[in-house]
Amino acid sequence: MQARDYTLGLFDALAAHGYDDAVNVPRIKTLNPPLWELGHTAWFAEWFVLREATSSHPDGAQRTGLLARGDDWFDSALVAHASRWSLDLPGPGAIKTYTREVLDRMLEKLQRTPGDDASLYPFRLALAHEDMHGEAFLYTLQKLGVAPLTPPPDVPRRVAGAEITCPGGSITLGDQPAGGFVFDNEQPAQRCYVAPFAIDADAVNNGQFSEFVQDGGYERPQFWTPAARAWLMAQERSAPRYWSRDGGAWTTTRFGQARTLDPFEAVRHVSLFEAQAYCAWAGRRLPLEAEWEYAATSSQPGFHWGAVWEWTATPFEPYPGFAPDRYLEYSRPWFGTHQVLRGASFATPARFRSPYFRNFFMPERDDLFGGFRTCVL
Repeated sequence: MQARDYTLGLFDALAAHGYDDAVNVPRIKTLNPPLWELGHTAWFAEWFVLREATSSHPDGAQRTGLLARGDDWFDSALVAHASRWSLDLPGPGAIKTYTREVLDRMLEKLQRTPGDDASLYPFRLALAHEDMHGEAFLYTLQKLGVAPLTPPPDVPRRVAGAEITCPGGSITLGDQPAGGFVFDNEQPAQRCYVAPFAIDADAVNNGQFSEFVQDGGYERPQFWTPAARAWLMAQERSAPRYWSRDGGAWTTTRFGQARTLDPFEAVRHVSLFEAQAYCAWAGRRLPLEAEWEYAATSSQPGFHWGAVWEWTATPFEPYPGFAPDRYLEYSRPWFGTHQVLRGASFATPARFRSPYFRNFFMPERDDLFGGFRTCVL
């Protein structure tokens, strides 16, 4: 209920600025028309919970849907991204009615559902999916310069510089269920040896990253890989996204409002390429995801995470023995092209935070609330 209310609140903030009509929404690959996204989240929940789908395959649903054309409109596996701007969707009022009907029926069904993990899995999957889309909705508000109706929580301010030395050892990587739920790419659990290393206690902050910028980091090709240089030339960028100069001080834009850059806030809206370049400049490196998980789960004192998603040095690949779960398109199509991020952001609900969760994005993505920390040895 909280997740659905949050989604609707973010949609209403966009609608208040005229973004409930797809015609007004820019056609870019990292964005969805908000009305489509609202309908899709409800459809996904209906598909797995109410329609008791055994998989996300078009033939996977065991029951008919509430909307005669719901599958044609909202199945993200079948509806090409570019076509989402030209669908003859119902209006916002009708889509909201649909979301309420789905939620009411889910709550009624939940009362009759046994409390074991297998029975609750579809509900937990739908909730995780809505939580992820809720954060993506907030990316959309940031991108379009719209303030949410309820201000997002503050990001913790940290004085960076502390380092944690980890002796290394064997850990169990993945498959540690939080509330009886894991995604397929976190399975199966496996023992993994982590060599000794040292890692930042906190994510790199704006003050640290501004030193890289002021030292000409964006203009010095030796810090950038060939792929990163190609990306950088296409962006014509000399600082992170949303940064700009105001006299001698840096400002940044948060949901359409300019503000002085806080040097003690974790840097965000940086791509993997920018994170790698900073590390090369600093004589450091990004942590492997196993190193990040080791530091986050081995009771290392002072390891702080959760302000931003954190890029790692690990490409998104399956764990040995991987098998796709019923949401077939969640992981498997993205292996080999995306990069792993760990942690959470200020916009991630507490119930969704897990040190085992593997987020993943394309290396050039800088619209997410993503930053990084550095590592050595």
